[in-house]
Amino acid sequence: MDLTNTLHHQNQSDPHSFSKPKEAKITHVDWVLKIDFSLKKISGAGTYFVQHKNAPEVVLDVKGILIQKVTLDDNPEGIEFKLSEENPILGNGLHIPLKQGTEKVVIHFETQPDAAALQWLEPSQTAGKVFPFLFTQSQAILARTWLPCQDSPSVRFTYTAQVTIPPHLLPLMSADNPQCKNETGIYYFMMEQPIPSYLLSLAVGDLEFAPVGGRCGVYAEPVSLENAAWEFAETEKMLKTAEQLYGHYLWGRYDLLVLPPSFPFGGMENPKLTFATPTIIAGDRSLTSLVAHELAHSWSGNLVTNATWNDFWLNEGFTVYFERRIMEHLYGQEYAEMLHTLGYQDLLQTLKELPEHDTSLKLDLSGRDPDEGLTEIAYEKGNYFLRHLERLVGREKFDQFVTTYFSTFSFQSMDTECFIEFLEKELINGNEELRQQVNLNAWIYSPGLPATIPAPQAVLFEKVEQELQRWREGTKPVELETSNWSSHEWQYFLRSLPSEITESKLSELDQAYNFTQSGNSEVLAEWLLIAVHHQYQSAYEALENFLTHVGRRKFLMPLYKALLHTQEGTALAKKIYSKARPNYHAVAYTSIDQLLEAK
Repeated sequence: MDLTNTLHHQNQSDPHSFSKPKEAKITHVDWVLKIDFSLKKISGAGTYFVQHKNAPEVVLDVKGILIQKVTLDDNPEGIEFKLSEENPILGNGLHIPLKQGTEKVVIHFETQPDAAALQWLEPSQTAGKVFPFLFTQSQAILARTWLPCQDSPSVRFTYTAQVTIPPHLLPLMSADNPQCKNETGIYYFMMEQPIPSYLLSLAVGDLEFAPVGGRCGVYAEPVSLENAAWEFAETEKMLKTAEQLYGHYLWGRYDLLVLPPSFPFGGMENPKLTFATPTIIAGDRSLTSLVAHELAHSWSGNLVTNATWNDFWLNEGFTVYFERRIMEHLYGQEYAEMLHTLGYQDLLQTLKELPEHDTSLKLDLSGRDPDEGLTEIAYEKGNYFLRHLERLVGREKFDQFVTTYFSTFSFQSMDTECFIEFLEKELINGNEELRQQVNLNAWIYSPGLPATIPAPQAVLFEKVEQELQRWREGTKPVELETSNWSSHEWQYFLRSLPSEITESKLSELDQAYNFTQSGNSEVLAEWLLIAVHHQYQSAYEALENFLTHVGRRKFLMPLYKALLHTQEGTALAKKIYSKARPNYHAVAYTSIDQLLEAK
C-alpha cells in the first residue's frame, strides 16, 4: 500500500521532545562510554550521524547531563552550542549549529549521580551482596538523563557502543550481548536494527548466562541463575508461538535479564534483552505471562512504535492482546480468560481512580509527564478494543489484519490517526454496518468504556466462586477444593473476599493458606492490601519487608495509597518509606514522593 498518504498524520510534533527530526534527524550513533561506580557517573562521547538538507541546526534532548564539548565531522576543534531554557519535565534542548554538508556531530558528556534513568545499587542491595550493580530505565523520557539523544519514540537509529567497566563485572545492552566476562573490562555492542531512544538500556553487574533454547537465554546474578533459568525454560516455546501468530521474529536473539528487586516495573521490553523483575520468579512458572508480554513487544512497540506518548495504547493494547494469545496457545482458552478477567478488574479500578479525560485511548499529555499515561487504560482498554474488533470480524480475518499491520509498518512509528486510516482501509473496507459496530469514536476518543462491552467470563473463576460460597456458608478454609489453583485463581479468590471481614476470619485464612509468608509476589501483594484495609497486624512485618525490598511500582502504589487512608497507616507508611526509599528507582520514588507530600 502507499505509505506516503497513510503516514501524513505524523507531521504532528512530539510534545515531549525538543528535537526537530523533520529538519535534522539522528540515524546512527557510535558511543564510547566509561562506567564509574565510585563516582556514580557515566562519561564518554557519542558520534552522531545526522540526516538533513542543509538544516541550520540539529536539536537533541538532555536533562541533567553535563555537555563538555561538541565538534563537527572530523574537526577536533570545539564549537559553540546552546541549551534552551530548562523545562522541569523535559529538561533542555541541546541546539548544535550545523555547517553545509555536516554529517557527524561528536558530543562529549558526563552524567550526574542523580540521573533519573540510572540506579546505582550498593552490594547490599543485590542478590549476591558482594558487587555493586547499575541498571537503566529509559522509558518514557528518561534516556535523555544518561545519553544525549532525540528522545522521541518517532525517531529511530542504529548504534554501537564501547563500554569500559570494572573487569569483575559484565555489561549488557539492548544490543548483541556477550555471554561471559573478559579480562579487560572493555566490551563492544552493536544494534543493527533501528530503535527509538526509550529502548536504550544498560545493565552492569556480577552476571552470568544460561541458555534456555537456541535463541533464548537468561542472565542473572550467580545465586539467582539456576532458579531463573528454570522459571523461564519455556521462553523459546513462547517465541515460536509468537512467530506462528504474527510473523518472524526480526531481532536475532531474545534473552532475559533478571534485575535486583528495586526495578520499578514487571519488565521492560529492551530489544534483544528484556529486563525483568525477580518478583515473577515464583518457583512454579505461574507468572510467566509477563515474559509473553515483553516478548510480544518485539512486534508491538519495538517493531511498530507509538509515534508519541499520546498514542501509548498502540504499544500496550496490542501487546496485552498478543500476550494473551500466546498464553491461550500454550495453556488453553480457559487459562487466557483468567488473565483477561483479572485485567478487566484492574481496568474497572483504574476507571474509578482516574479523571475522566485520562480514560480515552488517545491522550493529550502536553505539559505533563508522559508517565501519567502509563495506566491500565492503554493496556486493558486497548486490549478490549482489539478483542472487540476480533469479535466483529472473526479471529482469522483479524489475525490477517494484525500480521499485515506489523509487516507493513516494521521499524516505523504509528500514531492513532494513521492506525485508524489503516483500519478503515484494511478491515472496515467501506462496510458501513461494520463501521457503526466498530464505533471508533467511543473506543478511542471518548472516556470510559462503551456500554456494549461484554465482561469476560472465566470458567475457572466460576469454580473459585463456588468455593468462596462454600466458605461463606461455613466450610473451613482447609476443606475447600484449592489444590489445583494457579496464582490467578488465588488472586481472584483474594479480590473476591467480602469488604467486611473479621480479624479471626483473616487469621483462619492465613493459617490455612500461609498468605503472609507467600513466595508468590502477586498473591502476597493482594493479601497485604487486604491486611492494610482491615488493620490485620499479623501481616505488618511482612508488609514492611515487602515494601522495603521490592521496588515494583505496580505493587508499591496501591499499598502506600491504602496505608494513607488512616492516621495510623500514614505514620507507618512514612516510617517504612524513610527506610525503603533508597532501594527504589526514581520512577517509583518520584510517584510515592508525590503521594506522601499530599499528606
